[in-house]
Amino acid sequence: MIRIVEVGPRDGFQNQERVIPTSVKVDFINALSDSGLQEIEVSSFVSPKWVPQLSDAVEVFVKIKRVPGVTYSALVPNMHGFERAMAVDVDKIALFTGASESFNQHNINASIAESITRFSPVVREAHACGLPVRGYISTAFWCPYEGQVKPSQTLDVAKRLVDIGVDELSIGDTVGQATPSDTQSLLETLLAKIPPSKLAMHFHDTYGNGMQNVLASWKLGIETFDSTVGGTGGCPYAPGAPGNVRTEDVVKGLREAGAEVSVDIGKLSKAWKILEVLGVT
Repeated sequence: MIRIVEVGPRDGFQNQERVIPTSVKVDFINALSDSGLQEIEVSSFVSPKWVPQLSDAVEVFVKIKRVPGVTYSALVPNMHGFERAMAVDVDKIALFTGASESFNQHNINASIAESITRFSPVVREAHACGLPVRGYISTAFWCPYEGQVKPSQTLDVAKRLVDIGVDELSIGDTVGQATPSDTQSLLETLLAKIPPSKLAMHFHDTYGNGMQNVLASWKLGIETFDSTVGGTGGCPYAPGAPGNVRTEDVVKGLREAGAEVSVDIGKLSKAWKILEVLGVT
């Protein structure tokens, strides 16, 4: 069974220039909750100074209607963010680092080693509270500053995250340059050391390869994919990176390939209309 992690309310919103009202975010998430998605990344507890669009994370979490069986997760950068997330009963914690040192410095002003050291107490506390932890690995294929990233580099970061107790790894094609061949090469390296049940794939669609990469991953045993309704998204620290692969395309493409996907595309479309009227892209 395919599991889709809808990251639109966080990854899809963080790069939007126009302010999205809290009420619209709540309506959007409520509509997503009714579509059969199993996990929705609701927001991020990073400093409002860095991502003002997500400064209402607490209010959004308080106001959404939670549907039983849906996991409502959030991105946190450190223990302070974790404590804010716990105050609103987040179901799952996500952390983020990169596979390239240059991107990490631009993104979170820390080396890879420093970021993982910073994560360790967060992982311990999350597990003590019974919460699963996801670890994002950005620039897993290509870096906007360093070029192509070797699979061995991404594997090294992945192993270090697993070693500190991270439960799930989201492998990100942050700038959208990966090809199906790149995807196969990286996954063959990762799967030699990490079971497919611990891996999710996160593709951007810069050159139209997003869905091809999803299918290439699925053929290698991956069943969890990140995506955004309407293909929203992008990274402020990855110049030129457009939106994520569309959730609608992931559902349709995998279903046509023979995978079991329990998400209603019609209801995804209704959710997208809530944003479309605002001109969200």
